[in-house]
Amino acid sequence: KCEVVDGQPTCIQEATSTCWATGEPHYRTFDGKTFDFMGTCTYTLTKTCDPDPTLPVFSVETQNEHRGSLKVSYVSSITVRVYDVNVTVVRAENGFVRVNNHRSHLPISLAQGKLLLQQRGKSVLITTDFQLQVRYDWHHHVVLKLPGALSGKVCGMCGNSNGNPQDDSLMPDGKLAQDAVELAKS
Repeated sequence: KCEVVDGQPTCIQEATSTCWATGEPHYRTFDGKTFDFMGTCTYTLTKTCDPDPTLPVFSVETQNEHRGSLKVSYVSSITVRVYDVNVTVVRAENGFVRVNNHRSHLPISLAQGKLLLQQRGKSVLITTDFQLQVRYDWHHHVVLKLPGALSGKVCGMCGNSNGNPQDDSLMPDGKLAQDAVELAKS
C-alpha cells in the first residue's frame, strides 16, 4: 500500500502470512508449524474467528479423499466462501470453477469486483479485495496468503497467524488441541 510519510509518497510492503497443504497432506501453518494429517472429510483451513464486525467474513475449506490407499489422503477440492459467494475448485476440472454450484470458465469477477478468479499457469488464483489469496493447482497443492491486517483474527488448520507457532492448534473454544486429529474435528 502507498501512503504519505514525512510529506513524501511512500509504498510500504504489507506483511502476509502463507499456509499450505500438499500431497498426502502435509500442512504448514501461517506461523510455520508443520504437520501431517490423513483425514478424509471437509476441513477448515482458515476462517474469520474474531467477532470484530469490521472484518471480512470468509472461510477456506478443503475436501480430502483417499489416494489409492486407505493410509494416504490428498486435497481433492477447495471451497472459498466470501461475500455470499461459494467458489469450489475440484481436482482435475482444469480451467473451471464452480460458483454457487454452477460450473464456470475462468476468468471471473464477482461481488462487484471484490472477488477475482483467474488461471495462473497450471493453477487457479482466487483473490479478494482485502488481499486474501488462495491458489490451487487442480491436483493436490493449495497455498493461502493472508494479509497482515488479519493476523491473530483467523483460525483453522492454518493456525491464527499471530507469529507464534506454539498456539497454532487452538480450537474455536480457545483450548489447545492435543494433535491434528483433535484440531480437525473442532
